[in-house]
Amino acid sequence: MHPVLVQVRSELQQLANPEIAEINQRFFKEPITVYGLKAVDIRKLAKSSYKDIKDLPKAEIFDICDQFWQSGYHEEAIIACLWAYELRKSYTLDDFAVFEKWIKNDITNWAQCDTLCNHPVGDLVMLYPDLISKLKAFANSENRWVKRAAAVSLIIPARRGKFLYDIFEIADLLLTDTDDLVQKGYGWMLKAASEAHQQEVFNYVVSKKAVMPRTALRYAIEKMPKEMKAEAMKK
Repeated sequence: MHPVLVQVRSELQQLANPEIAEINQRFFKEPITVYGLKAVDIRKLAKSSYKDIKDLPKAEIFDICDQFWQSGYHEEAIIACLWAYELRKSYTLDDFAVFEKWIKNDITNWAQCDTLCNHPVGDLVMLYPDLISKLKAFANSENRWVKRAAAVSLIIPARRGKFLYDIFEIADLLLTDTDDLVQKGYGWMLKAASEAHQQEVFNYVVSKKAVMPRTALRYAIEKMPKEMKAEAMKK
């Protein structure tokens, strides 16, 4: 076991707070294994501890991250995601296989999915746009977190005006999914796309509103003007 892993776990145990653990559980429908830290403290610990391993080879850092995932502790999984993002300047196409394994095998809640996919996966997709085909394949998964990953991996690119028609294609694939966390995921993706392409997203939502779940629809139109919202919500 790498010394930094021992050190991080020791600090997590010292910072553990049963009251915060109880509060954190309320944000999730499924049971989570937690030490009990606020999000801001997890990020502080991830940033400070990364300094101790930043000069290691990327493969070794990913290996330590993998050990964090295997522990089953929520905070350790989040640290793995944050460390993976610290490596963004050295990303290569092959790194998608690492992220894909975590998405398919290790994610157990929406926060882990979003922390990994919003930035590490999103940045990698912007570097290698052909990876969008992988996200489209994710949308056909039986795993709720893999399906959510298909959408939330495009949040940052969407805000930058990228991949609009791929976003619509992924939304089509997820359109009638009955899982509310998948609905919220692709609704959020559409909302992000509306920041740069408001009219196009509005037109898409209106064309699909007869079958689009209301949860997804509300997310998608959240940043639109009142008049557009009213039109989109008409039955």
